[in-house]
Amino acid sequence: MATLAELAMQAEQKWPGQVQAWVDRRSPLCELRCPPSEVLPEVVRWVVVDLGYRFAGLIVEQETEAWDLRYLFYSIHGTPGWARLRIRQPLEMRSVPSISPQVHAADWHEREAEDLFGITFEGHPRLGDFVLHDDLWQEEVAPMRRDFDERIAIVERNPDLKWRPRRIVKDPGAFAMPVGPIYSGVTESALFLLETVGEDVIRAFPRLFYKYRAIEKIAEGRKVEECLLLAERFAATTAFAHALAFSQAIETICRVKVPPRAQTLRVLAAELERFRHHVGVIHEICESTGLSVAASQASILEEDLLRVSCDLAGHRYLFGLAIPGGLTRNFTDAACGGAIEAAVLVLRKLHELEDGLRYSSSFLDRLEGVGIISGDEAREFGLVGPIARASGLEGDLRKAQPYAGYQHFAFDAPLEIEGDGFARLRVLLAEAAESVRIMQEVSGRLEAGEVSVPVSPMPGRAFGWVEAPRGAAFHGVHLGGGGIVQRYRVIAPSFVNWHGFHLAAEDFAFQDFPIILATFGLSVAENDR
Repeated sequence: MATLAELAMQAEQKWPGQVQAWVDRRSPLCELRCPPSEVLPEVVRWVVVDLGYRFAGLIVEQETEAWDLRYLFYSIHGTPGWARLRIRQPLEMRSVPSISPQVHAADWHEREAEDLFGITFEGHPRLGDFVLHDDLWQEEVAPMRRDFDERIAIVERNPDLKWRPRRIVKDPGAFAMPVGPIYSGVTESALFLLETVGEDVIRAFPRLFYKYRAIEKIAEGRKVEECLLLAERFAATTAFAHALAFSQAIETICRVKVPPRAQTLRVLAAELERFRHHVGVIHEICESTGLSVAASQASILEEDLLRVSCDLAGHRYLFGLAIPGGLTRNFTDAACGGAIEAAVLVLRKLHELEDGLRYSSSFLDRLEGVGIISGDEAREFGLVGPIARASGLEGDLRKAQPYAGYQHFAFDAPLEIEGDGFARLRVLLAEAAESVRIMQEVSGRLEAGEVSVPVSPMPGRAFGWVEAPRGAAFHGVHLGGGGIVQRYRVIAPSFVNWHGFHLAAEDFAFQDFPIILATFGLSVAENDR
């Protein structure tokens, strides 16, 4: 793979006078500034197809007199680095070329931007009725625009009363089976429209954002510490990962170097969260297949890890731990050792549960060969995390774009190739074991010293990234004067992976649907941010 300097030079040579490039070696990042024209899809195709970069997401910002669109791409192999395509155009121009034909992973990102900012992406096959449902909102509402005041209630929503669910299957006897959006228990609001002419799901459409909370809008005009609360609370089960990504973005802007002890302890907390999250998903998988005893055993292990987190950090979900500049608490070596010993014990019990599951034919029959996503499909939809790795798609930011000291740790990112529910389960189990192994390595790398340094906010833009338990997560922050947040952008792994969920649900029986859903381990809250 070309270095960032070579990438910049090649881009300017391929599009002389149209593309301007510069390299920020601190990030490291190469920015390509493009005109808002047909050149954009060409550059995108070159970055993704020829150079092999992965699409991370789209950040849209409304400035005083212009739209600022930044497309993020990251490398998986070779020298760590990022490519950012950037276009700027006057506010009165609300149309830009769609890149979805070149990068299908950008599909939902463009739909989201169209709904929230009112920008049209020319060439996109389907815009509207996404975050803001047409049967609940009028089309002209654009809540992320600067002139939208979130403090004023919308008295008249003027929804589209003619809205009907999207239908593709038109054969005689075809019907759409709605699942949701209201469920019993703690399940969050999501609607699944499953089209069929019999027992198999032919098409599946997830309809999300029933609880859209607009945290990116709420963050505007607030202080860093206030936005940190938003970052760690919109998805409680992965609170530490998102707080860490946000904190790293602030640290990049403010040019803060986190103390070595804090970096190592961040790794410990991140892997403890990953371990607990994966055990929770395994519990849901066992429950979905009707294995009550196995589900209870996994639930007990999840509770054990929640207690380990609470004993170590003072909160079961690690709230209030990560901050810009380091951590709020300094754990003693003895406390770290106790948490690691407890995690090892839980892992031993998890292995016992795994042995039982591997020899349960009724369990395996519900997972093997069910809910398949091929490697090509995973790549096309830009899937991330355990779901992508279960389909043979490499991509773990702890290795590809190391952060928080992960470059000093040797570990595996487990891969499977079948892409079915059993492959996803095996990846979860293998990653849980790797997390404990990384935690054990932490105890030998702890240095004495402080765990935080003061942070003096300064104007600037940056993005932080983590390999969250569900996959790659990106937090973009624009700080203005006085440390006030001008723009906050979250690209969550559940948002990315919900995009490809229908691939696994289609061509399988209705009774497989809840099991396939469980193997994905997705979060509605993390999506409906």
